[in-house]
Amino acid sequence: MTAPAPHRSSDRKVLGRLSLPERNFVAEALRTETVGGVLLLVAAVAALIWANTAGGSYDSLRSFHLGPGSLGLDLSIQHWAADGLLAVFFFVAGIELKRELVAGDLRDPKAAALPVVAALCGMAVPALVYVLTNTVGGGSMDGWAVPTATDIAFALAVLAVIGTSLPSALRAFLLTLAVVDDLFAILIIAVFFTSDLNFAALGGAVLGLVVFWLLLRKRVRGWYIYVPLALAIWGLMYNSGIHATIAGVAMGLMLRCHKEDESEEHSPGEHIEHLVRPLSAGLAVPLFALFSAGVVVTGGALGDVFTKPETLGVVLGLVVGKAVGIFGGTWLAARFTKAELNDDLAWPDVFAVASLAGIGFTVSLLIGELAFTEDPLLTDEIKAAVLTGSLIAALLSGILLKLRNAKYRKLCEDEERDEDLSGVPDIYEMDDPAYHRRMAAIYEKKAAEHRRLAEVAGGEREDGSGPA
Repeated sequence: MTAPAPHRSSDRKVLGRLSLPERNFVAEALRTETVGGVLLLVAAVAALIWANTAGGSYDSLRSFHLGPGSLGLDLSIQHWAADGLLAVFFFVAGIELKRELVAGDLRDPKAAALPVVAALCGMAVPALVYVLTNTVGGGSMDGWAVPTATDIAFALAVLAVIGTSLPSALRAFLLTLAVVDDLFAILIIAVFFTSDLNFAALGGAVLGLVVFWLLLRKRVRGWYIYVPLALAIWGLMYNSGIHATIAGVAMGLMLRCHKEDESEEHSPGEHIEHLVRPLSAGLAVPLFALFSAGVVVTGGALGDVFTKPETLGVVLGLVVGKAVGIFGGTWLAARFTKAELNDDLAWPDVFAVASLAGIGFTVSLLIGELAFTEDPLLTDEIKAAVLTGSLIAALLSGILLKLRNAKYRKLCEDEERDEDLSGVPDIYEMDDPAYHRRMAAIYEKKAAEHRRLAEVAGGEREDGSGPA
């Protein structure tokens, strides 16, 4: 037996192997998102069953108003879920984006080019598909932004259900895509879905954000300071006319997401994300889905999804636009940067992940509500289109991923293998001489055991009755 040869680094690869710290971070983040995605699926199904079996009670509950009217916060439960709970979701998205910019793939312009171009194309093409569909069909252009979003939690829930062992590079690509996607979705909401501005409230929100930033800079600690301040900023942002979720992402971007010295085990941003992510994935987003996904589904309503230009544009945007946009953007970025695809993967793998990104549940539902506020019937039809398009994208990507599941399983096993029992996967130790010394000792021990067994076998009687 011979020890494995030292690993030699190759030219830059598209979807190449992650560094060990990045791999561990992605694995931890996606575990939480996967659990949250399963809860999201359960909440969406519960909402659909509730709305179609006891629709009166469902509509009555989500239309029930509560909150201090004197502060402009007498909102329905549905609005509390969309404007309040999703602010937590976007707060986590802001921290993710900040971390990617300072410590993740987006800190390196060359490495960032691929996911940024893929995400931009994955938003532009679905919007274009919607516009073309409604230009031909004479529909409303107001919903152009609905199919531009990707729901990472829902996508990972689909992966959990179909049991596909995606290698970490593809999972990281999907996560980075979703982070960039969230950033542009936030910009779309801020720019295109802002009502008349209340400059006094906006000024108060900006002042609150400045105070928030100064407290962070001064290393002031204590949740009892930041939580009331964050609530005040959120309330002022809501009253300013800008969607309140913008407050969440702004505060997330202010957190420090890099370690200043070796004594810090985690940066403040990573620590707070670790605390808040379960609240976002396990409570905020599922409750939003519970009070937003409940649409009455009938045979006629499902038929309308494929006949009305607005709803057909959403379905085609999610299913066709997302897959074509992300795949095309990735291929173009690879071609113009002269990067090669990872040897262990094939371009159909990229197309499968691009199809998976067509699941645009949470943010698509939110944008659908914002785009057609004046037409409740069309809002429900758009929601039905989002659900239909997301379901078709999930089925299509599930089939494509299943076809390569055996290959993915082998790649994951290679990533996890730790023959020298060092606690670090072997694939990350190939350039370490100490690893090769440990492996040589292991192989020598195995070879000695084989020689001993051969000697014992050779010393038996020819009739097999025992030693000679």
